[in-house]
Amino acid sequence: MDFESFVKDITDNKWNVFGVEVYKDGKLLHSFGDTEDNIHDIYSATKTILSVALGIAIDKGMIDIDKCILDYLPKEYTDNMKAPSKEAFGKITVRRLMTMSVGGFPFRPEGDNWLKSVLDLEPEATEVFNYSNISAFLAGVALDTALGEDLGLFIEREIFKPLGITNYKYGRSPEGYFYGASKMKLTVHDLSKIGILLTNGGVYEGKRILSESYIREATSTQQENPQGGYGFFIWRYRNGFSINGKLKQKCYCLPEEGIVITYLAHIEEDTPELKDSMEKHILGIT
Repeated sequence: MDFESFVKDITDNKWNVFGVEVYKDGKLLHSFGDTEDNIHDIYSATKTILSVALGIAIDKGMIDIDKCILDYLPKEYTDNMKAPSKEAFGKITVRRLMTMSVGGFPFRPEGDNWLKSVLDLEPEATEVFNYSNISAFLAGVALDTALGEDLGLFIEREIFKPLGITNYKYGRSPEGYFYGASKMKLTVHDLSKIGILLTNGGVYEGKRILSESYIREATSTQQENPQGGYGFFIWRYRNGFSINGKLKQKCYCLPEEGIVITYLAHIEEDTPELKDSMEKHILGIT
């Protein structure tokens, strides 16, 4: 592992990387840049936080992801749905939302009431991979309803507090629901904690937060796609998995090797150079 060469590539190429951490068996080996002082947008990595929250709720018996999504949405919305939309949503389970296997959704919700506008759509019955923020938004609303409490507060209590995460921000929909698809800010160090939790089978610093059985299912391929497979709001990566957000927000987790690599950045170019350098210098992949 040649962390110094990875950092040299970052600085020589002026890649806009805020900070990097590398862990082995839960111990911090290397760090670079701003890893603990400032929070940064993690974009779609928020979806993995939602996955952890769903897993905790499943472990507690508070939600059944094989039930129809309409069973877990507020009645004031579902009672007023148009018949074609209600019929189409009647074929959609929470599990399908978690695996991004609902066709017919645009990428993001819009308007001044996202839930109402989403429930006016007519999703496809066929299970196809369709990456959409709407799927995560709906899964979050469903969990909020199933919990009977605000999902944001549940995440603060059940995930952030036991992981020692105190510096964070998260966003909401116009009607006030926790937005499980994006809009969260964390430090590099605290996103690493999510990766360590998942890599350690749901245990963090000796305390079980999430069941190993849920993590095994959530991090395995539930839906095939061109990028190599998708679990429950978690991407497959080589023999492990990764937490991904746009503009190069990454937490790579390789449980067999005990390795977690996290970096947050703002790189608009859709190029592989940063990932290639990481794989070459940290993982030894050429």
